[in-house]
Amino acid sequence: MARGLRRRGVDVREHPVADGGEGTVDALLSAGFTAVPVTSTDPLGRPVVARYASRDGVAVVELAEASGLGLIADVPVTPDRAAAASTFGTGRVIAAALDAGHRTIVVGLGGSATTDGGTGLLAGLGARLLDAHGTALDATTSPLPSVHAIDRTDLHPQLGEVELIVACDVDNPLLGPHGAAAVYGPQKGADAALVAALDTDLARWADVLAPAAASLPGAGAAGGSGYALLALGARMRRGIDLVLELTGLADQLPGARLVVTGEGRLDHQTLRGKAPAGVAAAARAASTTVVAATGHCTLDRAELAAAGFADAFALTDLEPDVSHCLTHAEPLLERLGERIATTFTDDDTPHDHPSHPITHSTDHA
Repeated sequence: MARGLRRRGVDVREHPVADGGEGTVDALLSAGFTAVPVTSTDPLGRPVVARYASRDGVAVVELAEASGLGLIADVPVTPDRAAAASTFGTGRVIAAALDAGHRTIVVGLGGSATTDGGTGLLAGLGARLLDAHGTALDATTSPLPSVHAIDRTDLHPQLGEVELIVACDVDNPLLGPHGAAAVYGPQKGADAALVAALDTDLARWADVLAPAAASLPGAGAAGGSGYALLALGARMRRGIDLVLELTGLADQLPGARLVVTGEGRLDHQTLRGKAPAGVAAAARAASTTVVAATGHCTLDRAELAAAGFADAFALTDLEPDVSHCLTHAEPLLERLGERIATTFTDDDTPHDHPSHPITHSTDHA
């Protein structure tokens, strides 16, 4: 899209962003953070090298780097895979950031393969999870069905000394029809029987760890990882707001006369804290016009305007065949960039919208 805009003579600044899920580390690296590799494990206990982003005492851990669905794409999607997936690897990455002396730890939730209630994450941070007989459990795959007690003696000593922040864009509780298992379990391979079993196991785990935290907004994020982090005293923040702050988007807006942001599908979920909505709010606060670029848009003009968008430009406006949009996204995005530039260029020709040079903000979530 930036190439298409530039082809029309527009001065473009690209500013990658994310909403706390996949792409968060990459967005921060583009903003001057440093990548720190950590030898860890994937959701099924296999070795993996995950990264966190570091700058000035702040470490940003992206859960998907060690516990994401993409890491186990080679394994058939079955209830067994969904039941086994663990956040142990993410706990090891957080522990590495603590070992390195960071004073603020941000954990971005999204794209998880797990519904373990953060049991693996706590084990990765040094907690001992015990079964009904007091035997320590291996947490490299999910120990959730067998956990009956927790021994915090060896929990990482720095946890109480740092600011722990959860970057999250959902408000689901841990349990029930809107909880981690019911809402997100099927996306990870859980069938109806496993969803019911997971919800029961998560309820027992909540009684063990911190019952009050189970009903907090965001506790159900990333298969209950939000709950485990809240139980550790973490503060919840909307992911897009935090990433925009850390990447300094506000510093890029003065002088910009148009912001272009977007995601694959612009719909009502976008309005509930997704990256484009956050970028639109930031642009609006800076009195800068913002438009959305998307594969397909289901929002009407009134809904777009209420969210702060002057307009939306969709690939399906150029090519109605969605499969063609998917296989030829790159050239279509270039054409979309040209269309946006043509609509918003400075000349004497009347346009439907005011004319603006353009800065470009990309959603990598």
